[in-house]
This record gives sequence, structure tokens and C-alpha cells, in this order.
Amino acid sequence: MNTSLLYQTPGYIIVSLLFVMMLLFNRIGFKIHQRQTAKNDESVSAGLGPVEGSLLGLLALLLSFTFGMSASRFDERRSVIVQEANDIGTAILRCDLYTDSDRKELREDFKLYVDARVAYYNAGNSKQKNSDAIKESEKQSGRIWNKVMMLSQDKENTLRSQQMIPAVNSMIDIVTTGQAARYATVPDSILWLLFVLILTASLIVGYSNSNKKINHVIVSGFALMTVLTVYLILDLDRPMRGIITTDASVQKIIELKNLFQNE
Repeated sequence: MNTSLLYQTPGYIIVSLLFVMMLLFNRIGFKIHQRQTAKNDESVSAGLGPVEGSLLGLLALLLSFTFGMSASRFDERRSVIVQEANDIGTAILRCDLYTDSDRKELREDFKLYVDARVAYYNAGNSKQKNSDAIKESEKQSGRIWNKVMMLSQDKENTLRSQQMIPAVNSMIDIVTTGQAARYATVPDSILWLLFVLILTASLIVGYSNSNKKINHVIVSGFALMTVLTVYLILDLDRPMRGIITTDASVQKIIELKNLFQNE
């Protein structure tokens, strides 16, 4: 689990602070420009047009790059969850290949395994709940694997095992893939660079203001649109909390409980 301060801090707190800092840096830049204007020194600010344009272009590029990175990783997490649901469902259905007694035991273990996986996805950002759910998942998957391996020793189960073993193996492997995808977030260094660039752009925009007063509507609008984009990036990068979640994909795993309704 990502334990960095930036990742653990709620997104709304980050963007709220960023919004205030943007307004502050814009005002600082404006005040610096006013002081230079009072000294009849316009030589520096006059040549800042290309710098301002380049900086805002770079900011737009980095915002686009970071958004694309977070969106692609969000899509990957959703697809892995759906794939896990398919793998578990395939393994459950292949329990029907066995005799009634073995089938019943396997399906009971699978029912507990599905409950453990649902608990994992419902754990949110709680470290303790995540840890408990992972341990329970490993416990139940281990029982299933041992049971399938034991049944494979019987020659009568040769064809059954050839179908069941790959299914259980895929079911176990996809958990590792899912955990890796969940914690593959946008690197903190990129986000810090984005924040620094946003504040620098705010400073330059304020410095380049040639009016006698700050247009608070335009400045606030620019800051608001910027922090909303940042919030969307952070929200996509944190699938277990926030507004944008993977709940629709997790529902596919929850629906696996329907396979045990008559038991």
C-alpha cells in the first residue's frame, strides 16, 4: 500500500490548499509587478509574454500527461477486477466436473473465497480491513488449491484436474495482478512537479498583469478550473475512495454469490 503523505491526504484537502496558494501566488506576482512599475522599471515585465505563454503551455501539457496516466491506470484496475470475476466464475463452474461429494466441498470453499474477495474490495482505504481480507483470501485460496491437488492424485480425476488446475491457478494469479494494479499510482514526484508548475504559473500570470487591479473573477476561474482538473487526476488515482470508484466492476464479483443461492 502506498503510505506516502501525498497519497494518504484526502484529495479535497490538497486541492483546497492548492486553490488558496494559487490565489496567493497570483497576488504576490501582481504586487511585485506593482513595485517595479512604481520604480518605472518595465523592462523585465515587458518581455514576459513568451515566458508566460510557454509556461502555461507546459502546464497544460503536464496536466494532460498526468490525467492520461491516471485514467489509463484506472481503466487497467477495472479490467483486472472484471477478469478476476471471470476467473473465479470459471473455477466455480468447473466444480461441477467432480462427483457430488467433492463438488459440494469445493463449492463451500469457493463461497468463502468469494466472501473474502468481496470483503477486500469493500475494505476501502482501511489498512486493517485490507490486511484481514487479504489473509482470508490467501487462506481460502490455499484450501482450494490443496483440495484440487489432492483430487488430482486420483487417476479418475485426471481429465477433471486438467480443467480445474489452470482455472484455480488463474484465479490465484489475478489477485497479485490486481494488487499491483491497485497500487500502481501516479508517482509522487510527477504530482509535486505539477503543483510547483501550477504555483509558478500563477505567480507569472499575476506578475504579467498590467492592470491596476486584479480581476478576481478571471483569476479565481483559472484557479478553480485548474484545481478541479487536479482533483479529477487524484480521484482517478485513488480507486478505493473519492467520487470515481471501481464499484461497477466490483459488482461483477459480488454477483458471483448468485451461484450459491440454492445451497
